[in-house]
Amino acid sequence: MLQSHRTEAVGSSSVTRRQFLRRTAASGGLLAVPYAVPASALGRDDAVAPSERIVLGGIGIGGRGSGDLRWMMAEKDVQFVAVCDAKKSQRAKVKQIVDTHYGNADCGTYRDIREFLAVRDDVDAVLIATGDRWHALASIMAMRAGKDIYTEKPSCMTIAQGQAVVETANRYRRIYQTGTQRLSEPNFVMANELLRLGRLGEVHTVRAHIAPWDAAEMRHDWLPAEAEPPRDEVDWDQWLGPCPWRPYNAQYVRGGWRGHYDFHTSCIGEWGAHTFAQCHVAIGAVDTSPVEYQYVNNPTGDGMVTTFASGMKMILHRGNQWWRGSCGVRYEGTEGWVAVADGYSKPEVSSPALLEDFEKIVRDYTARTQHPMGHIRDLFDSIKSRRPTVANPEVMHRSMTSVHAANICMWLNRDMKYDPVKEEFIGDTEANRLRSRAMREPWII
Repeated sequence: MLQSHRTEAVGSSSVTRRQFLRRTAASGGLLAVPYAVPASALGRDDAVAPSERIVLGGIGIGGRGSGDLRWMMAEKDVQFVAVCDAKKSQRAKVKQIVDTHYGNADCGTYRDIREFLAVRDDVDAVLIATGDRWHALASIMAMRAGKDIYTEKPSCMTIAQGQAVVETANRYRRIYQTGTQRLSEPNFVMANELLRLGRLGEVHTVRAHIAPWDAAEMRHDWLPAEAEPPRDEVDWDQWLGPCPWRPYNAQYVRGGWRGHYDFHTSCIGEWGAHTFAQCHVAIGAVDTSPVEYQYVNNPTGDGMVTTFASGMKMILHRGNQWWRGSCGVRYEGTEGWVAVADGYSKPEVSSPALLEDFEKIVRDYTARTQHPMGHIRDLFDSIKSRRPTVANPEVMHRSMTSVHAANICMWLNRDMKYDPVKEEFIGDTEANRLRSRAMREPWII
């Protein structure tokens, strides 16, 4: 059952509204005056009753997260109540967005994720839109605190972190959605369904877009030290989280962490988090990963061939030779092919006949799976029904394993064989060591 009570925080106050009222009443501070209950609080005037609302909080909501937040607040059965961020300016920015949306000043702000999770027992679900380094740990901490999760991608920094997310979600019975939103968009769903329905014949090759910037090999140095700002302005320890201690530099907190090994998952992870998940779901490989990774002698992984145990090949591509636009995928079979990327009105296909029943196929998919065409809505429906989301922990982990294995293949400059059952590289001790990274205390799993 969703919680309907709310906590109000000023700064980082740990006193709940309920506690405040109880203490005030005990001291004789409550006056017996009439209290007008607005119709919206009772679920009238087209509003959702409090008992049916999903109470939402956020961790690390920046540019991308602000878009997620607006999509979420547009849902009538959701109420956003609190934000946690290591940066004071970002806390204030999100609070302004939220308070303006609701016409009040109720959005609580927190600097420390531990306090936020401990105090806000009214929060049902958490939006996590930090940098990559925090996605897995914040998800695990929040699930342990009884929260359901929407986290931006790439959702884990290592294979071991992905395993830990799956284990935590299962142990605490939490609903989890990773932000691979193309799994909930009609064009991409249509491409997947053409494959599933056998319209392409026997599919032998899928192609996945990786980001056309940065490289697979990342920087292992760090930026020059600068004077740390006051802790309330930027909590540098919180910002780093589980990463190794590095000297403060303002470029990091302005997005300059990308391309650094400590904080990023490379050009392969940047878009592969989306496109690998798309391919895994399309071919029904939601519980496995490729067993072979062929090293390519270039800086980016462009052209790498990965092969599943079934013989299906997933090939990585940096450019637009197989599609136009970003985050493209292409599926090739004996009877035809389909390709789609961002910005398409409909997928590109080898024969126009493949698209004749586009709308029906998407409707049938929604009816069959109960996954709506809306990634945010899929999360909220799943929170209420407790059924898995389309981008559930296993989908995230297995597709991100493919990302990490491809990265490791590039870092070690050699072909790799991987056992997806044991979740380890075969006969390669050095590669197996790279399945995890040390995490800095106290920010550990």
